[in-house]
Amino acid sequence: MALTKSDIVAKVHELGFTKKKSVEVIESLLEIIKSTLESGDDVLVSGFGKFCVKNKQQRRGRNPATGSDLILRERKVVTFKCSGKLRSRINGET
Repeated sequence: MALTKSDIVAKVHELGFTKKKSVEVIESLLEIIKSTLESGDDVLVSGFGKFCVKNKQQRRGRNPATGSDLILRERKVVTFKCSGKLRSRINGET
């Protein structure tokens, strides 16, 4: 099961914030991350990981339904690389 934005708001609410303030905090945080990535900068959260904007070059692709060739346009994608601490925690290492 995936963690949703409303789940995160509920967890922040449990810390003693009002429901409205919890929503504002999470929305503000997500907006800061989105605007930073939109400007082309990376977002580094210590102990968690790094969101990076990468440029993808134009390339030849294939429509899997029809098998016809097509050209995929140049675009930007967001990647995530988790920190070593997070990776160790996920893998149950201490």
